[in-house]
Amino acid sequence: MSDSQNTRLAELEAEILALKSELLHAQKVASVGMLATSITHEFNNILMTVINYAKMGIRHKDPATREKAFDKILAAGQRASKITTGMLSYARRQADRREPTDLVNLLEDVLVLVEKDLQMHRVRVETRYEHKPQANINASQIQQVVLNLIVNARQAMANGGSLIVTVRSNIAEGFGEISIRDTGCGIPAEQLKEIFKPYYSTKTRDSQGQGGTGLGLALAREVMESHGGRIRVESAPGKGTAFTLKLPLAGISQAVIPVAPAPPITIPVA
Repeated sequence: MSDSQNTRLAELEAEILALKSELLHAQKVASVGMLATSITHEFNNILMTVINYAKMGIRHKDPATREKAFDKILAAGQRASKITTGMLSYARRQADRREPTDLVNLLEDVLVLVEKDLQMHRVRVETRYEHKPQANINASQIQQVVLNLIVNARQAMANGGSLIVTVRSNIAEGFGEISIRDTGCGIPAEQLKEIFKPYYSTKTRDSQGQGGTGLGLALAREVMESHGGRIRVESAPGKGTAFTLKLPLAGISQAVIPVAPAPPITIPVA
């Protein structure tokens, strides 16, 4: 090719990269909008807690009652701060800067955003943290992938169900893994090989107008591959679907940190 053709090709490639970045950001903004209703409801509950316990502290002068009121107000404020921090972290537009990130902490930041939405749709969440692997990632992009998979899982459970999220280290393969498993409708085998293709979708838009664009999984695969990772899916109609994200460990020596034995953390159905 001539120099002018090479220059034009480089310009087109740069434009494609810019458009992909814009598409990722647009999908992120759409996700924030989708969660707005449930998060607003959650903040209303927090405000009511603060107001009611403040009134109780004003009415009752004994130290024990006032201490209880202050504790409840503090807990509510900390909950609000956690939600706000998570939302700002998720919505912030970042350059493609990658750094070692704890995958358990990353998942927890996403779950705090979707907790109320899942409760409203009668989805019970169970977390299984086998290790605390670290991966060298753009946390914002991986959060976006995880959030999209959780929303997809919720939409697959129209009548409620269970969502199991697992984090583990796979030393043999050199990956930190995040697994998101639902008990939804599942995906027929003939559709599984198509789901990562752009604009291919197995569902229609839900009551909130979300889903069905066929872009979410295509972008998820692109983000994972850009990190040197993989996305895998297993599904059976009527039994559910499991997506596994595999991300290269930041360092084997510090990546396998076992989690102290503890009962599984659950988010109950409201």
